[in-house]
Amino acid sequence: MLRIREAIVVEGRYDKNTLAQLVDTVILETSGFGIFQDRERLALLRRLAQQRGLIVLTDPDGAGFVIRNFLRGSIPPEQVKHAYVPDVPGKERRKRAPGREGKLGVEGMRPEVLEEALRRAGATFLDENAPEGIARPPITKADLFALGLSGGPGAAARRRALLGALELPEHLSPNAMLEVLNALYTRETLAAAVERLETEDAPAARPDGGAAPAAGAAPDR
Repeated sequence: MLRIREAIVVEGRYDKNTLAQLVDTVILETSGFGIFQDRERLALLRRLAQQRGLIVLTDPDGAGFVIRNFLRGSIPPEQVKHAYVPDVPGKERRKRAPGREGKLGVEGMRPEVLEEALRRAGATFLDENAPEGIARPPITKADLFALGLSGGPGAAARRRALLGALELPEHLSPNAMLEVLNALYTRETLAAAVERLETEDAPAARPDGGAAPAAGAAPDR
């Protein structure tokens, strides 16, 4: 497994599944042309590009270049690297017929071809470069459970509230959320964010130490 610093964006889930067998990094999908209308996903790509760099890896057909050009115009160029796979005629195994242009997409590429595309793009291979510092422990599913973000009553609502507070896409699955949190936060900063969220949601205290009256309740006399 190749550890890469940059996050990678691909078109669809089959591309992601293929790439995930080769590289260890955050891999996000554009959902094809869906990225054109998905402001939350685009905002997340911009944050990842700013903090760790982004590699765009789309299919070699016309649709892939439309998506690539959209991202090229939406994210500062110094934060983005572009990886290209070769034009290879054929079809993926899962498909009954080739695509419109008859070319293999990212999902149909051999691992060595994908690795070469990433190297040509200038990807940062962490195991081959000087370490940037002491490796930090990753955020795990156990951490999410301990913070009340999974596996317990109200966990889903707390996840949604946290994603909103962190300005992350609200529809991230728990696994996708874990990937993104590891890309952008540490255990400590995540715990601090959850604590802030709980503090903001807690009822305000009264000067005499009691709880604030509920909205619409008559004041004490």
